[in-house]
Amino acid sequence: MNNTYNTKTTVSFEDTATAFASKSDLELKKMHLLFAAMNSNALVSTGTFFMKAALKFGLPIKSPIKHTLFEQFCGGESIAECEDAIQELANYHIKTILDYSVEGEKTEAGFDATTQEILATIDRAKGDPNIPFSVFKVTGIAATRLLEKKQSDSPLSEAEKISFAKVANRVDTICKRAHENNVRIFIDGEESWIQETIDELAYEMMRKYNKEQPIIYNTFQMYLTASLNKLKDALHNAVMHNYYLGAKLVRGAYMEKEREEARRRGIPDPVQPDKESTDEDFDKALLFCMNEKQRIAICSGSHNEHSNYYLTVLMDKHGLAPNDSRVYFAQLYGMSDHISYNLAKAGYNVAKYVPYGPIESVMPYLFRRAEENTSIAGQSSREFNLIQKELRRRKAQAKAS
Repeated sequence: MNNTYNTKTTVSFEDTATAFASKSDLELKKMHLLFAAMNSNALVSTGTFFMKAALKFGLPIKSPIKHTLFEQFCGGESIAECEDAIQELANYHIKTILDYSVEGEKTEAGFDATTQEILATIDRAKGDPNIPFSVFKVTGIAATRLLEKKQSDSPLSEAEKISFAKVANRVDTICKRAHENNVRIFIDGEESWIQETIDELAYEMMRKYNKEQPIIYNTFQMYLTASLNKLKDALHNAVMHNYYLGAKLVRGAYMEKEREEARRRGIPDPVQPDKESTDEDFDKALLFCMNEKQRIAICSGSHNEHSNYYLTVLMDKHGLAPNDSRVYFAQLYGMSDHISYNLAKAGYNVAKYVPYGPIESVMPYLFRRAEENTSIAGQSSREFNLIQKELRRRKAQAKAS
């Protein structure tokens, strides 16, 4: 399929010279080896098992992890260590979303510490056009069981009421800081059995802080059958309460977990019946947001080439300049550079999620990246083939010169 549309600004995702312009030959060969390894389900499964075991028993594997998976998919262990990644992306007109990717906190002290780190990302972003967004997961600052109990309308104990009040206060503290610093912030999507609680917190924050412009963004996971209607309901709510809706659209990350939980609970499967249905609803959501662009600001968080092309076509159709502040494209650091770098070169607003945190703490994130690259149809193969293509191009260019 020819993935080049006749827009005012033509974009081609086949341009590997642009996609890998920031990589030296050595870096590209290293990526080639890494994605070759991730092409093998057996190797990823075995490697993940042994890395988890090695970390559990305190074996000295931090260095090899840091110089392979961590280096490819993370910016550093701290905000300061991310500065090189921020600058490198900025050199190619790509912006950064600092994503503190530490998971598994279970104590009030841990939740408070995570809140402080998220506030630090907002403070770092203040006044820096290269960092337009911050991001957080509510489960990073709240106990999942508490969010689930709140959603189920089960009565909370007095201690739980106090704990949830602390959660709401943490969310408000983060969103207030984002509003004060004029930094937009994403509230990431999570599992459906806690998402309604997260939605309620998100819309309360929008009512407070999105009056003048979109600052708070909620996430819509289009692999869930209900998400398109939830997006439409969210716009209705925004119109009724006179605020801007910030919408980050993603396909989603919890499909197998959602299906298993639905089976366990004996409830209808909330997941789309097939990938085509997810793709269809994602593109319908893009169209809906563009048709409502006076009220909705959108971030398309997608590694799907067609959806990214489609959004450029919609922008052109609606007369929006590529750098219109209401529309952003976002991909994960270390992935889909052929999309990010080519969109940025064409003048579109592009941002990379740049995860960071201590190596041991971000390992769950890294394991997911490795597993998703093998489970998403063709994802590793696509990355691998593009890298191969660029290596061949460079070799031919060197011979010609």
